[in-house]
This record gives sequence, C-alpha cells and structure tokens, in this order.
Amino acid sequence: MLETRFKVALWLVVLFMTTLPVMGILRGTKLTPFEQQEASQEPSSIMESGEPSSSVDPVPEEMVTIAAGPFTAGTNSGGFDEGPEHRVYLDTFTIDRYEATNAQYLSFVSATNHRYPGPPSRYAKNMAKMRGNNQPVVYVSWDDATAYCSWKGKRLPTEAEWEKAMRGADGRLWPWGSSPDVSGANWARVDDGFDVTAPVGAFPRDLSPFGVADGAGNVIEWVADWYGEDTYRTSNDRNPTGPEYGTFKVLRGGGYASTGSDIRITSRSKMVPDFRDETIGFRCAGSDVSGVGERRRS
Repeated sequence: MLETRFKVALWLVVLFMTTLPVMGILRGTKLTPFEQQEASQEPSSIMESGEPSSSVDPVPEEMVTIAAGPFTAGTNSGGFDEGPEHRVYLDTFTIDRYEATNAQYLSFVSATNHRYPGPPSRYAKNMAKMRGNNQPVVYVSWDDATAYCSWKGKRLPTEAEWEKAMRGADGRLWPWGSSPDVSGANWARVDDGFDVTAPVGAFPRDLSPFGVADGAGNVIEWVADWYGEDTYRTSNDRNPTGPEYGTFKVLRGGGYASTGSDIRITSRSKMVPDFRDETIGFRCAGSDVSGVGERRRS
C-alpha cells in the first residue's frame, strides 16, 4: 500500500511539473512596473501604423569611411572566443555612423512591403517606448537587416569591420579607451534616464575614434559573419569574413540590457538568423572608397 501511494504521489508531482511551461505560456511573463501600463498594446498600435511616434526630425544617414590599414582584433583578457589578440588588415570600407533607426526602416517597409519590425502581441510590452524616429529599429532578424542594407545599396559589416570601426586601431576595449565607464553608454548598469533604447548618438562617450556611435550600448547589432568559436584562432589576417557556413550569426556590441563583460567591444555573441528581439538592431556598411577619411551622407 505504501509503495502504491508513493507511485501516485510521484506521478502527481511529475504531472504538475510538466504543466508549468504551459501555465507560464498562458499567463505570460511577470511584468516590471514600467511595462505594466503598456502590456495591453498590440503591434498594430505600436509599429504597424507605418509611422514612428516621434515628431523629431530624423537624423541624417551619415556614413564614415574607415581607411585601409591594420588594427588590433580580439583580446587575451576575455572569453575563449575573443582570443587570441592579433593584428588584422582591412581594406577601406564605409559604415553607418548610427544604428538603423525606426524612421529609416519604416521607409524601407513602405517602399518594399517588407514585414514590420513588430513582435507578437504578447511580447510587445516595451515597444511603446521604442518608437521614436531616431531610436534604433529592433525586432529585426538577420535576414531583415540584410534586406534593408541591400535596399540601401549597402551590406552588413563583417565582424572584423564592425570591430575596427568601434574600437579603432590601438586595441582599446571600449570606444573611449581601455578603462570602463559605467555612464559611458546606454547599458543596464546605471540609471541614465532611458528605460530602453535611446536616440542614436545620445551618449557622447560612446563614440569610436572614427566617430562611429553606439558600439558599446543601445542595441546589440547583427553583422554578416557566421559564428565560429575559434574564428580568431583560425581566420586569415587580411579581410576575414568568418566561417563559410554555420548555425548562428554573429552579434556584436552591447545593448541597453547589457551588463558585465558583454559591454566590451571585443565581446562576441551569437544567435540563429531568424531570431528577433527588442535588444537587437543593426547598421550597414559598404565597400565604396570614395572620400577616404571623410564623412559623407547617403
């Protein structure tokens, strides 16, 4: 009799545990205070109207030309996939000074009928605070980002191009130098007045030696390469493009929810290409070498 009761009790425990994921899905995630007032908003009222919420004029689509030359890639002080520190030579390339914004991306959606960058309604809790003209567009997959850059006559930057543009050539670990600054970028480490994303270029310290903004914070960014844990140990040292194939695409930089070591410029992240999230955006690059050393507007 005792053995039978034990089996029944064990079966009930197993049944309860298996229902927890379903209960979680049905109930949704627990909301933080600033999310509670927005939890009922649907994507149609957030992004699918086709208009950003801000009346602020859009920032210009400015590109920065990075002259050919070597730079220090990787670090010996980070995770396994960040090393070893080594020198890489890149040909001249151009890169957007700012992350792609809502205003810019919705122009693309309007012109091409591409899907809107809205999440499923259950996960739209923060989006009402992320609609500004000059806030970076989020909830875009790697394919979405690639399609936008192609429409603009550009492409996603390679991982090496992104790192050089944000880090400069001298091996610094942050855009401003080699010492951390908790208030230097839009992170989760300090109360900076932004619950979520900030307008691009809002943090003067988060500006690389080349004048490229928001590499350390604001949103994590898709780049072109497939992810390889040992990429820095096996890739060539001239215009590397990463593995030929893979499961994950590389994400670089920190975002408004980043803490700890994720904020180093050398930090590497990875995700499946069709993933979309409110912490992930992108910027474009190009191989146009006109006006080397100058900033130009597209």
